[in-house]
Amino acid sequence: MCQDFLKENKIDKQIFNFLASNNPDAVAVISGGNSFPQISGCVEFYALPIGVMIVADVDNLPQTTTNIFAFHIHEGQTCSNNFSQTGGHFNPKDVPHPQHSGDLPPLFSNGGSAWQAVFSNRFRLEDVLGRVLVIHQNPDDFTSQPAGNSGEKIACGKIEKV
Repeated sequence: MCQDFLKENKIDKQIFNFLASNNPDAVAVISGGNSFPQISGCVEFYALPIGVMIVADVDNLPQTTTNIFAFHIHEGQTCSNNFSQTGGHFNPKDVPHPQHSGDLPPLFSNGGSAWQAVFSNRFRLEDVLGRVLVIHQNPDDFTSQPAGNSGEKIACGKIEKV
């Protein structure tokens, strides 16, 4: 059944082929903070004519009641001082949460590991180079202002051009 779906759905095939045959344009190397130093990973950014493909691969996430972690691009440019200088969500259009340019779908942990690929047309790669990507301890509630009540910042990485 899945094979039939993939044969019919050429977009999915194109995405997998694209990721397999292209190098990312930017990368954020993810590191855990003081509370969860074991978290590590890599988030790749692929610039496309109509937006950005974001591919996250994160390991050693903590076990929580939901195993769902908020995932956002923040305005700041450093992960130093246990992420105290990451700033708010990247939000150049000054819109309410969860419509910020930096609001991304949450990471779903499977035994401490999470992998996801998502497309966003809310920003261009040039808009987020030098900014930071943050993983929060809680899931985003997609309602609370200004940031979804997503809890402690547990991991971070700076988005840098490859």
